[in-house]
Amino acid sequence: MFEKLFGNKSSGLIEVLPEVRGKYIENALLSKHTWFGVGGPAEVLYLPEDEDDLRDFLVRKPEAVPVTVIGGGSNLLIRDGGVLGVVIKLDGAFFRKIEVLDNEQVCVGAGLNNVELKKTLIENNIGGLEFICSVPGRIGGLLKTNAGCFGQTIADVMVSAKIMNDWGEVYELSAEDFNFSYRSSRFPENWIILSVVLQGKKSDKEQIKKTLDEQMTYRREKQPINKKTAGSTFKNPEGLAAWKLIEEAGCRGLKVGGAEVSEKHCNFLINSGNATAEDLEELGETIIERVKEKTAVTLEWEVRRMGVKK
Repeated sequence: MFEKLFGNKSSGLIEVLPEVRGKYIENALLSKHTWFGVGGPAEVLYLPEDEDDLRDFLVRKPEAVPVTVIGGGSNLLIRDGGVLGVVIKLDGAFFRKIEVLDNEQVCVGAGLNNVELKKTLIENNIGGLEFICSVPGRIGGLLKTNAGCFGQTIADVMVSAKIMNDWGEVYELSAEDFNFSYRSSRFPENWIILSVVLQGKKSDKEQIKKTLDEQMTYRREKQPINKKTAGSTFKNPEGLAAWKLIEEAGCRGLKVGGAEVSEKHCNFLINSGNATAEDLEELGETIIERVKEKTAVTLEWEVRRMGVKK
């Protein structure tokens, strides 16, 4: 896509963007920022230095320039043509802070890798949040999609969130403002989560460690965690298990190009090493068709897809 539009040269977008203290990267390969390891470039990738830098960028950028926000890329499929405009990723130290508050509450930066919360929970005897460490990705993405596991979701433990809208204005929102539902929220796509306050509970250090170990052991046994995958591909239809529908439709081990359905857990798609985003998306759509033919149930993507096709 970008080669067709711009060849190997700059698209010129960076020349009209405001000066920032963070970092701009032209034609940044987004495959390096997703767990699938596929996808085309961002026209410009912007890594803001801090909240003020991000606000200045949003206020001063040309209004017509599209902006897309990504997190850790664990639940993301970037199409092979890449993403036009500016892609923002909160990757700096400012957005990965953890602050322990009173009453077992923790304020966590949206750019923090979920697993990095583990040390803080153990050191401060805060339980009830262990499940977060088992969800791949970052805190901001977890909140945006109401992700969860082991019978809990982020909606169950969220107290408030600090957000920035696309005009650079900052607000504090409650869980009710997000209108959480199963694996989704009504959070505006172009708004940015900066941090979230989570409610834990007093717990014994050894019990926290035990819970974390048990949850990780379960994932190792049941899921292909050491593969190039984006986790659960499809949402569970009400009262049903997506993996079981996929298996009943004969899709376990199904392949398209370098993409395949995991033999270990068939709601996981895997990049076997040379898959393209097109392979993965075609495989997903094939599964949807086969499950519908077999069961009359239409699966819904849980993995977020974005960008243009090549």
